[in-house]
Amino acid sequence: MQQGLGFSLLLATYSLLLFIYTFQNMPKKIGGNLEQQIKDKLKLVLDPELGVSILDLGLIYEIVTNKEGVCVITMTLTTIGCPLFAQIQKEIEDRVMEIPEINEVKIDLTFDPPWTIDKMTEEAKIQLGLD
Repeated sequence: MQQGLGFSLLLATYSLLLFIYTFQNMPKKIGGNLEQQIKDKLKLVLDPELGVSILDLGLIYEIVTNKEGVCVITMTLTTIGCPLFAQIQKEIEDRVMEIPEINEVKIDLTFDPPWTIDKMTEEAKIQLGLD
C-alpha cells in the first residue's frame, strides 16, 4: 500500500513541476513599462505611402513577449499584398530591437479581421483629413 502512495506522490510532484515549468515559459501578454516602450517604438514606424504611424493606423493587433525577450507582434496591412511590407517589417524589427529587454522580434501578419478605417486613432484620421 505504501509503495502505491509513494508513486502517487512522485507523480503528483512531477505533474506540479511540469505545470510550473510550462506556465513560466508560456508567452505572456506584456504590460507596464515594456509594453509602452514597444508602442513608443512602433509609433515611430510610418506607413511609407501614408506617412502615418502604423500604431495610429490601427495595424497593430497584439503585442506578446516572453521572459527570453522574444516579442511577437500580430499586425495587418491596409491592403492584402502590400508591396512595402518588407520595408515596414524591417523598420519594426530595427526599432523594437533598440529596447534592451528585447532579443528577438517576430511579425505575425494576419488579415483576420481585415483592417478598416475604424481601427485608426483620431490623430491618424486628422492627419489624413478624414475627420
